[in-house]
Amino acid sequence: MQFGLFQQQTQSLVMTQELRQAIHLLQYSATELSTFIQEQALENPLIEVKESQKLEETSYSSFRNVSEDQTSPIDYAHIDRTSLSDFLLNQLQDLRVSKKDRKNITYFIYSLREDGYLSRPFEEICEELQISQREGENLLETLQHFDPAGVGARNLQECLLLQLQRMDDPHYIAEQIVMFHMEAFATRKWKEISQQLNIQLAEVQEVNDLIKKLDPRPGTQYMSEPVQFVQPEIRIVPYEGDLLVHIEDDLIPSVGLNHHYEELLRSADDDEASQYAKQKIQQVQWLMKSIQQRKQTIVKVGEAIARHQKDYFLKKDGVLKPLTLKEIADEIEVHESTVSRATTNKYADTPRGIIELKSLFTSAVQNGLGESTSSRSIKEWMKELIAAENKQKPLSDAKIVSWLQSEKGTTVSRRAIAKYRDELGIPSSSKRKRY
Repeated sequence: MQFGLFQQQTQSLVMTQELRQAIHLLQYSATELSTFIQEQALENPLIEVKESQKLEETSYSSFRNVSEDQTSPIDYAHIDRTSLSDFLLNQLQDLRVSKKDRKNITYFIYSLREDGYLSRPFEEICEELQISQREGENLLETLQHFDPAGVGARNLQECLLLQLQRMDDPHYIAEQIVMFHMEAFATRKWKEISQQLNIQLAEVQEVNDLIKKLDPRPGTQYMSEPVQFVQPEIRIVPYEGDLLVHIEDDLIPSVGLNHHYEELLRSADDDEASQYAKQKIQQVQWLMKSIQQRKQTIVKVGEAIARHQKDYFLKKDGVLKPLTLKEIADEIEVHESTVSRATTNKYADTPRGIIELKSLFTSAVQNGLGESTSSRSIKEWMKELIAAENKQKPLSDAKIVSWLQSEKGTTVSRRAIAKYRDELGIPSSSKRKRY
């Protein structure tokens, strides 16, 4: 081993603060970026934020075409934030029970998951309350009579049964199937059920249709997750046989330098204040530059996507072409990760409606002639074909393969069709059959 001083040239990527901020801003949606700008303005007095006048003027005027003295239903719109536990406790207040039972039922309420099921074993809750399981059953039964129907269930079977028992028109066969034949019913052993209950297959199918209308997670309607509103950041507009891409600048407040504070800090005699001013001015400049880079990147990506998917946007029967992140990245000379960040949680207002940019990328399926079709197009064809099929003789995967080959000129394996069905949430032909 030799010791000494040697000179060596190497290359390395240094992640500067400016670059890190630009990357973060690119992956933000318009709403997230607006929030980030407001937070930065609170920390940096030299940031001057101006809200878009267009946004303020069209905050809800675009939803109605009425005079100022008229009332719109939008004025009264609100989002219900009542949690499941609050909703159940309000019902408990109107119930005439002993103080002890009220306390124990409250404990059961707080032992529910957000979907309405018990979060822990029933026996464990009874043990914690120091009551017998018989007392616990009575308390739980009281809770299970609350709205929504099915709340307080220990499992899916009990949840469905509670909802069936609360129906105005009781369905005896459905209750029997859920109570005693749930496993066979779930695995579609309908012939076995029809023989055991001495009923027609069509009656089992009626039960299936009825159970599909029930809510397997009755508490989810009271989940406190906020509603997410989609704001398209770019517009893809047809123009003289081509497509134009515009970015909606008005969705994001404009950022500038507050010159009043800048002068005050620059004129201060204190070196520390002067250094502070320089630092804050640099932060404003970084922020402004990062926002501008973000805008330019999104527009570049949007224009490249529009060029590739031109037929899809302009033709009524147009389909998505196979497109990958790498193709767009190579075309506009950026990294794949940049394209990924520029399309995630970014929406475009297009002739086809509001679409997430990410969804315009789709994998390719090669046919026998070496031509490619997007997997998304194949899924759309499958959905249309299955929707129009004879439900008494549903199409098998093999028949879908044959149809795609003869009608669309696309060769797809049966395994791929099964995979696409699963992704679309479409059951197999045997499970789609109607009697």
